[in-house]
Amino acid sequence: MNLDEFLELSAGHALHALSPSDERAFLDALDAHPEWAAIASADAATAASLADVPAELAPPRDLRARLLAQIADPTEAEASAAPDTPAAAAEDIAAAAVSRDDAPADENDAPPPSAEPAPSTEMMQTVQRRNWTRAIFGLAASMVLLVGLGWGVGALSNLWQTPADVQALHRIEEAPDAQSASADLSDGTVATLHWSESVGSVVMVMDDLAALPADQTYELWFVRGDAPVSAGTFEASGARTTTELSGAMQPGDVVAVTVEPAGGSPSGAPTSDPIVAIPTTT
Repeated sequence: MNLDEFLELSAGHALHALSPSDERAFLDALDAHPEWAAIASADAATAASLADVPAELAPPRDLRARLLAQIADPTEAEASAAPDTPAAAAEDIAAAAVSRDDAPADENDAPPPSAEPAPSTEMMQTVQRRNWTRAIFGLAASMVLLVGLGWGVGALSNLWQTPADVQALHRIEEAPDAQSASADLSDGTVATLHWSESVGSVVMVMDDLAALPADQTYELWFVRGDAPVSAGTFEASGARTTTELSGAMQPGDVVAVTVEPAGGSPSGAPTSDPIVAIPTTT
């Protein structure tokens, strides 16, 4: 067994996720390579720390909503990614090796006693593997936290398959200040507006909305007195169309939907009468 294989088994052993045959292979590898015991100990300590949380500590009420919002926005996760990713670690090691190789040498000078040899390929792969393992432990910690907040494995699986607009609707529905208002269109379509000041989102849900020709689109508007403000365009999507509005709603706004040329109103103002208008005052 090589070091890479042992690293994978060590991570699985720490999480109690090995099959009986893999567990035997892990123990045999430890007997054959006692120098790898430190790796197994470090993995076990990391896994144990995942369970080291106060049993009676209640999380903030909005923690789940904030976690889901961050997961739904991959750009935010990428922007806050730690610098010691596997690729970055390997690049740093390679750069250090190149700088030593390219440095001018004096034939009459002996290398300083503290000079270190360039890292081997195996060592670079080991660094990459250790960073990968830490990422796996971090993911496991996040899964433990979400499950602790009441999300089962099935719910977590569905999270990555749920459109962002529908996720926004769920966050609004779970908010203590969630509000909604409905209106019927002449063709039988039912439009329901959902909003929450604490969540800061507004979502329009339209059942049985008719699809438009390719040269037209639906556009949403915040109507403030006589001033309409565009809140984005959308297309009909099956039996239920769910769309999160762009921008922030203000008290007293009326939310309207119009039919506009493809891409939205070219003038920034509605070019047709609204097919529905829902006031947000009660």
